[in-house]
Amino acid sequence: MAKRKVTQTAEEVVVQQEYSDSAVPFWQKNQHYILYAAAALAVLFLGWWLYKTQIVAPKNQEAITSMWRAEQMFEQDSFASALNGPAGGYDGFLAVADKYSGTPAGNAAKYYAGICYLQTGDFDNAIIFLESCSPDGNVMPALKYGALADAYSEKKDFGKAIDLYEKASEATKNEVLASLYLKKLGMLNEFQGNKAAAKAAYERLRTQYPSQSSQDWREIEKYIYRLGQ
Repeated sequence: MAKRKVTQTAEEVVVQQEYSDSAVPFWQKNQHYILYAAAALAVLFLGWWLYKTQIVAPKNQEAITSMWRAEQMFEQDSFASALNGPAGGYDGFLAVADKYSGTPAGNAAKYYAGICYLQTGDFDNAIIFLESCSPDGNVMPALKYGALADAYSEKKDFGKAIDLYEKASEATKNEVLASLYLKKLGMLNEFQGNKAAAKAAYERLRTQYPSQSSQDWREIEKYIYRLGQ
């Protein structure tokens, strides 16, 4: 029996070739690019790991060692000394924040410096340093917002202070801190004549953080009563 001759048009050849190409797995067609990308990621990770372990970690430990004396002065309420440098050639928080910028300890030094400025009445510099620090965890962000609120309140910028007390009260689950900032939020709103907002803050304190051991909570009914509610 004679064999039938099969011919293909140019279009059929192209379609067949496209189908053949599409049947090849993506990774196989692009394995060179994938390997290059993987190698680049490996180099980036290695660089990041070396930076964290060989540069940041030792530098951070050096910063911690450097500011221990300033922390002692801070605990003794010697804020000017803690800020600018205790006697004996020790670094103050300003020096630590500058020399060890980019480390966790340097970041903590910015917060300490902000508090020192706040305590010595330099509210503008307090705001600058507090806003420049980036705390994390369940407590430090609330402390930062609360200190900033105190500074703005001292500058008579009550609207900004109210916003920050609100942030402080929401930034932590620590009932002592949350209660403190809700109380301050309520009192500042009350001072501003915002009775409804003040009552809302007091009610949040009363219902969300009930604690017989907390003086703020025990007195909250007095604040609510004072509003005539």
